[in-house]
Amino acid sequence: MIEDRVRLDVGVATARGQRARNEDFHWAADGVYLVADGMGGHEAGDVASRTAIEVLRGLAVGTPGPDDARRTVRQAHSAVRDLPATTGRRPGTTATGVVLTEHGDTPCWLVVNVGDSRTYRMAGGVLEQVTLDHSEVAELVASGIVPADEASRHPRRNVVTRVLGGGATQVEPDVWLLPVSPGDRMLVCSDGLTDELSDARIEAELRAEDAAQPAADRLVAAALAAGGHDNITVIVVDATLRR
Repeated sequence: MIEDRVRLDVGVATARGQRARNEDFHWAADGVYLVADGMGGHEAGDVASRTAIEVLRGLAVGTPGPDDARRTVRQAHSAVRDLPATTGRRPGTTATGVVLTEHGDTPCWLVVNVGDSRTYRMAGGVLEQVTLDHSEVAELVASGIVPADEASRHPRRNVVTRVLGGGATQVEPDVWLLPVSPGDRMLVCSDGLTDELSDARIEAELRAEDAAQPAADRLVAAALAAGGHDNITVIVVDATLRR
């Protein structure tokens, strides 16, 4: 079993920040670590994020691969689309996360993403964003119209181009399958963290704590101290390969 080959240390922290309620929802159990950020401009964002996670946590069954992830994300999209639109606007949510699985005989991270919440990987003390933001600003940066160092201040930085639910009839998730390396630290977070802290600051805060729970707590505290304008949810997953 994969659990016999990889030991995980997990930390979770969340805060509503300056928002009236927390529309983030997360799952951190059974080798599945997910964050969904209910869209503030949609009705019932908290219900949308919870609904998505309830479907996506089904990835805990067996040893899922990329096709399983795509199928489950599409099921989550349908479930969110089926929620009532109380004022004519459909609920929507981002979703991102990582699943511990195996491919052949190799332990792997299965990473999924829709929207602008993020999953990162830190290896050898160096942080790398695995997911790609589905947002207007990310597209402008990719096309060279907006410099990368101006993206965090752009007035349309929170306009997402892909969500679960919303008005689209279909959704295409991004999926990655990455071999687990000794000492991997995975970070799953809503944009309430990344809107407040740069990647360099996130890396520094992660390096300051050896254990997962203190690292998660530290990141949320830093985001709150930086302004905490949005809901903030953080999951830190540390992997140790057993011999």
